[in-house]
Amino acid sequence: MPPVKPPAGAPPPPTAERARDTASSQFDLFSCPRPRPGACPGPRVLSVSELTRELKGLLEPRFAQVSVRGEISNLRPAQSGHHYFTLKDQGACIAVVLFRADAARLKFRLQDGLAVVCRGRLSVYEARGQYQILCDAVEPEGAGALALAFEQLKSRLAQEGLFDPARKKKVPFLPRRIGIVTSPSGAALHDFLRVLHDRFPIPVLLVPVRVQGEGASLEIARGIGRLAATGVDVIVVTRGGGSIEDLWAFNEEPVARAIAASAVPVVSAIGHEVDFTIADFVADRRCATPTDAAKTLAPVRAELLRSLDQRRRHLRQSVLRLVAHQRERLRARGHRLADPRRRIADERLALDHVSERAQRGLARALSGRRSRLDALAERLLREHPRSRLARGPRALVGLSQALGTGQSSRLARERAALAALARRLNAASPGPNVAREHRSLGLLRERAERALARRLADQRVRLSRATTGLDSLSPVAVLARGYAIAFDESRRVLRSAAEARSGSALFVLLSDRSELEAKVVGPVAPASLGRSSGPDRPPGEGVE
Repeated sequence: MPPVKPPAGAPPPPTAERARDTASSQFDLFSCPRPRPGACPGPRVLSVSELTRELKGLLEPRFAQVSVRGEISNLRPAQSGHHYFTLKDQGACIAVVLFRADAARLKFRLQDGLAVVCRGRLSVYEARGQYQILCDAVEPEGAGALALAFEQLKSRLAQEGLFDPARKKKVPFLPRRIGIVTSPSGAALHDFLRVLHDRFPIPVLLVPVRVQGEGASLEIARGIGRLAATGVDVIVVTRGGGSIEDLWAFNEEPVARAIAASAVPVVSAIGHEVDFTIADFVADRRCATPTDAAKTLAPVRAELLRSLDQRRRHLRQSVLRLVAHQRERLRARGHRLADPRRRIADERLALDHVSERAQRGLARALSGRRSRLDALAERLLREHPRSRLARGPRALVGLSQALGTGQSSRLARERAALAALARRLNAASPGPNVAREHRSLGLLRERAERALARRLADQRVRLSRATTGLDSLSPVAVLARGYAIAFDESRRVLRSAAEARSGSALFVLLSDRSELEAKVVGPVAPASLGRSSGPDRPPGEGVE
């Protein structure tokens, strides 16, 4: 690459004498030295370090100030703050070092692929035998550094959502107190206060800051934070117009972060109408000028009072029209409203009708319940053990009578049949068949007697079985086996010990139809039933 012409302000080029010395050094370096008397002529042998130092001495003075154009690649920011990258074009590349102090002064961020112009000096790094540029300043090619820094920060904050309209807060219509962050000596403050107090005398709290220069962005950010904690209704960040360098404090990240973090709405009024800063994009409201900000925040007091008076009159008329309309509706409904006494009489008649229906329904329900109770009492009386015991003997007598009646009827029928046979025999010829018929008659008689005897025996067996089954179902038979039936004082059968109260009287029916009267002392454990009282039975429990 041909050497770049040094920029203005660079040290002057080497003099002719220095050029001759350099040419002499180059000749001495790459050609054979003059032979000394008595010495053997031959090439000069150098070590690597010597050769590198010779090259370092040749290159560094020659390129003490260079400006090189190229594209950044292989950018490597170090933890120390230094930046290492390669500057390349289509035919060559060179290593570049940007030290921490110089990198901190950059207004934009270095990135791979960015076309820049690096200004610095050429240096040879002896440990690696590598030449590099020690860069003092970096400028983007084409757009200026401030314009590039503006676009980079704007893109990054937009990706984070700081420009999103959804997060912007509403500016109050008539704030009670306004906070302003600006320079106390600037024309922007005086224009803002003049217009504001001409329109509406709103109190203003000022935080004086520097609005340009090194460290101004940090002062502005601290001022916004201080005002947000004082309870003002809105914060105005403002300054007059100027170049991009003059307005740069409002394009730095601390100011944008402070505006986004403020809980109080922030209005930006920076420069002129054509000037845009990062603070304008982050602020909740942008005004073109400080005067425009004062007009936005403070309505004209006289106009506001006139508007309020007009709205008051309009509201009063609306209320009067509404009251008149409601009165008319009330009057119309009053005419349609019936006499309350007639309504009360109708309601009383309806109440009497409902009371009569309720009484009739209650009477029907009570009658039905009484009928059901009588039926249950009759059924209970039929199922009472005494009734069942009284029905048992009567049923047995009926069965005995039916059995006797059946036997008599059968004998009568057999006798009638026998008489018929005898009549037929008598009607027959009393000749030789008499004896045969007599024998046949004897046989028939025997057969009839045997059949009758068998039939009687069968009937007696059936009668005995029926009697046995009836006895097994009879409560008297149950009592005969040693059981007894217990009744309480109201003659109800006791089915469990829980139905007997301690100290109440009991009546016990035995198998011989005799009764015993007993007194309940207490329940007896089931395990002790059927055993005589002994040491295992607790005293004072049982029936006396």
